[in-house]
Order: sequence, then structure tokens, then C-alpha cells
Amino acid sequence: MKRHSILRSVPLAVLFLALFGLPSCAPYRDIPPGTVKEIGSAIVAKEEVSVPTLPPEPAPSKDYQVGPGDVLLVDINGRPEFTVASPGANGKVQGSRVDGKGFLHVPLAGAVQVAGLTLTEIEAKLSVVLKKYLQSPWVVVEVAEYKSLPLYLMGQFKMPGTYYMDRPLNLVQGISLGSGFDPTANLRGARLSRDGKIVPVDLWDLLQGGDLKQNVWLKGGDTIYLPDNRNQVVFVFGAVKKPGVVPMPSTGMNLAQAVGSADLRDTGYDLKHLRIIRSLSTTRGQLIVVDFQKILKGEAISPPLVDGDVIYVPKSGFGNWNDAIADMLPSLQLVSNVLQPFVSIKYLSK
Repeated sequence: MKRHSILRSVPLAVLFLALFGLPSCAPYRDIPPGTVKEIGSAIVAKEEVSVPTLPPEPAPSKDYQVGPGDVLLVDINGRPEFTVASPGANGKVQGSRVDGKGFLHVPLAGAVQVAGLTLTEIEAKLSVVLKKYLQSPWVVVEVAEYKSLPLYLMGQFKMPGTYYMDRPLNLVQGISLGSGFDPTANLRGARLSRDGKIVPVDLWDLLQGGDLKQNVWLKGGDTIYLPDNRNQVVFVFGAVKKPGVVPMPSTGMNLAQAVGSADLRDTGYDLKHLRIIRSLSTTRGQLIVVDFQKILKGEAISPPLVDGDVIYVPKSGFGNWNDAIADMLPSLQLVSNVLQPFVSIKYLSK
């Protein structure tokens, strides 16, 4: 198989070091941002980046607001003929289900809009409507089934599934519905999704760092996803023949191994400014520039990668981070469903 010109000139021992790194007695060390040169490191620049988190929200009302799908038990003057049977999860339940448009269907009263109202407000509204048919009607409304505010727990929860909120819940309370998480949960990649988008909330900082600013209030339809740390990958784009997802073995992977798996193009690349987008959590990351030529020459070890690293091999020696990201965007969009949440929020949410 044809090899590119740089690899033809590199001794076999150097290639071995590039692919497999040095023994553990000589670990690679991070350097301060902006440092251009350090003995034993191929990293020439590192920048901390972040995305704004959700602004604080006031605590929602403790009074439950009824919505479509809820089943209400309506007692009117204690008369059983005003209570209707509606299908429930466990057979028949006594009550009326709020339809998809938010209407409750009650004998005599007909269809009454109740979505968004509290039980007290519904009682008052029905009393007014029923005065046309009954003298001094009294109404008591209870929730027989909570179904309008689903919360989806997916991934490495001990008890994943669909839960229905019967009161305001914050993120920690929502997670607790799943009875905790499995030891294989990848908390750095954990995410909260709402309306089809990842919310800029840092579950890692909340669960591991105790940052209560991340303990946001949940909304109906939210999804909390805890990925499996046994399925780790990196991504290689740019001047390579096989761009895309590169599975990371359980033993780990270094930069040279990832680039080798993607197979450099024969010509047209800049090895002095390889770029890595690294996710530290949902809202924090790093932009790293690596001189890959130093690795190939045996002047520096190949740095280890972490799950979700996005590696970009520039096609020329010109350009900055904005140029690199603009070139990567089409490729990132193709793999958006498996990217780390930080990358999705920072670069794909606009």
C-alpha cells in the first residue's frame, strides 16, 4: 500500500513511539494556555472555552396545572351519574380524560377547556357552567392519573423509562426517579434535552461538583440521557481519506493512532497545526493545537485522547480556529447524534 512521503522518511522506531506512545514513566503533561513550546509535549496552544448556562428561573407554582392526557375525577353534587369511566393504564379508571386540545368532557357541561388550570380553577369554572342546569352546584375535582408532563429517563439509569411529574421537579429530583445511575454511566456526556435540543445544563458539575446553579426546573417532555462509558469514540475530519467516527478501545487511544486509523491523504495537509476540540462537560471544553510533526520525528509523545475528542487535520498551513470549525461543520452535522453535548451546543445550536 502506498504511504505518504513523511512516513517513508521516518525510522521504524519513531513510528512505534508515535503510534503507541512512551512508557508510563514519561507521562504527557498539560501546559498553560498560549504556551508555544515545551520539551516532551506536542501541544503548542490550549484554550478553555465554555457556553452560557441557563439563567436562573423562579420556582414554579406548587399547584398542579392540568394538561392533555390527565384523567380527572369530577364529583358534582355527589351524584355518580356525572362521573364517567375512562380507559387507564390498569384497566378502567373512574374519571374523564382531558383530550388533546385540552378539553374535559363532562355530562351536562359538555366540553370545557381546562388545560393550564389548577384544580381549584377548574372547580370554579365548572360551577359557573353547571349553574345553568343545577341549583347551587358544588364541584370537587381530583387527578386520577397524571399523564400530561412526561419525563423520559434514558441510558444508564438503574430504572430507565417514562415517568409523569405530579408536581414541580428539579433536575436532581428527576434523576432520582430512575433510582440512581449505573456505574457504567458516562456523566461527562450526560445531557438534558428539551424540544429537540440539548439544554446548556452541566450535569457533571451538578452531580460531581455540587453546583446547584445547574439544578434547573424540569418541563414536561424533557429527556435526561446518561450514555454508556463503554462505547467511547473520537472523530477525525479534514485531510484524511476515511473521515468520521473512530471507536476507542477500552485500553485507550492516542492521537497518532486515531490519525493513522483515518489514513492521511497523500498530499495537501498541515501536520504542524492539528486541532482538537475536547469536551470536559456539557458546558465546558478546550481547543487544542498540536504539532504532529514533532510526534512523527520522535521529539514528543503522542498525547492520549479522551472520549468525544474531535480531531481536525488542516488541509493547508493557513487558517485559524474559525476557519477549521467552518470546514468541519458539515461533517459535525452528519454525526450530531453521537457528538458530545458540549460540541453540539457550542457549534451546532445556532
